[in-house]
Amino acid sequence: MDGVSGGDADVVRRWREAASEGVLLDGFHALKHALRFGADVRMAVATDAAAARELADELADDIAERLDALVVEVPDQILRTLVPRAHPTGVAALATRPSARANLDTLNALPRRSPVVVLDRPRNLGNIGAVVRLAAGFGVTGVVTTGEIDPWHPNAVRGGAGLHFATAVERLDVPDLPQGPIYALDPEGEDIRSVVFPDEALLAFGSERHGISPELRERATELVAVPMRPRVSSFNLATSVGMALFHWMSRTG
Repeated sequence: MDGVSGGDADVVRRWREAASEGVLLDGFHALKHALRFGADVRMAVATDAAAARELADELADDIAERLDALVVEVPDQILRTLVPRAHPTGVAALATRPSARANLDTLNALPRRSPVVVLDRPRNLGNIGAVVRLAAGFGVTGVVTTGEIDPWHPNAVRGGAGLHFATAVERLDVPDLPQGPIYALDPEGEDIRSVVFPDEALLAFGSERHGISPELRERATELVAVPMRPRVSSFNLATSVGMALFHWMSRTG
């Protein structure tokens, strides 16, 4: 590569080789979370390795030494050739996607100690990432999507800030959903305040525009509605998921 040192050229070569099958982690916080939750991080680069270490010392001293050992410093112009959009922290990494088999084993194991969130035919990748962050924060078993969109799409992973590695995230067809009673959020459902979600529940959410699919609606154990002010069309998907998970957590201690 013209104008690029031998060391930088080697980094670019190795990155491009790993990127074809790797999960891109944009920014310090995505790398931090991935390391915390056991991701196999193949490569990590930073435009200022010392600044990345300072962030780790300040915000995540539990992973500071591992981050320090992983990070290779590269010039800003090299980072911009490696990623579609450089993160303000100047950090990027590549990790191995968890195997579908491992995620399915987690999702299908019974009894469960926390629900599975089901996003039925989601359309917005940012919403998927936001829901993964909620799921990780509430400690749910996993997030399953139906439909064509891969929940591990780079934009969804970016929105999830590395927390895809903190819970089981997979795409499945409706007939292949994990076992358990399905509580589907629907405007025609019973008021959520009168419903108790068991730990083995599947909490299903449709898109903001179309709601849950007829196929999933037919399989639902119960339809549940979140009270909403008249003439307001809908809550944001991630907001609805957050309210439902808080409702589950508040009833289970």
